[in-house]
Amino acid sequence: MRWPDPADFVHGSPLPPPTGWTRPGLVMTFNLECPGCVSRGIPFLKRLHAEYGEHVHLLAVHTSYGHRQLTREEVEPTLVKFARDFAKLPFPVALDLDGSFAREWQTEGTPHWLAFAPGGELLRSVYGSQENAQTRLEYLLAEWGQSGT
Repeated sequence: MRWPDPADFVHGSPLPPPTGWTRPGLVMTFNLECPGCVSRGIPFLKRLHAEYGEHVHLLAVHTSYGHRQLTREEVEPTLVKFARDFAKLPFPVALDLDGSFAREWQTEGTPHWLAFAPGGELLRSVYGSQENAQTRLEYLLAEWGQSGT
């Protein structure tokens, strides 16, 4: 399955594909033009980082899937400023300029969450940023925390 190239990471250190992970992880596809992503998804991911960041991999992938497709020059400066200066994101951010990452992982839109086991097995695929989606993800991370992974 497709994974962002190291050059696609615009904030933080590149994260290898889940097949190389020794701990579980959560990937959120998002778009800066998605109100639910910016107002609920990103803050939720930051909170998860504060609570579970030492035990799980976290990654945000900015995708054009379901949104306007912009060039790298049109989106990267704004995304970097958002991640670094505005949201002060403590996890890596990658670009999915053509939407192929999101399409290949069969996301339904933004935000969409992909939860991976160590070694890369996709455990959950959850669409949305509302309370129900957040609760499902929170239970999963709590399980991971209790199992020591």
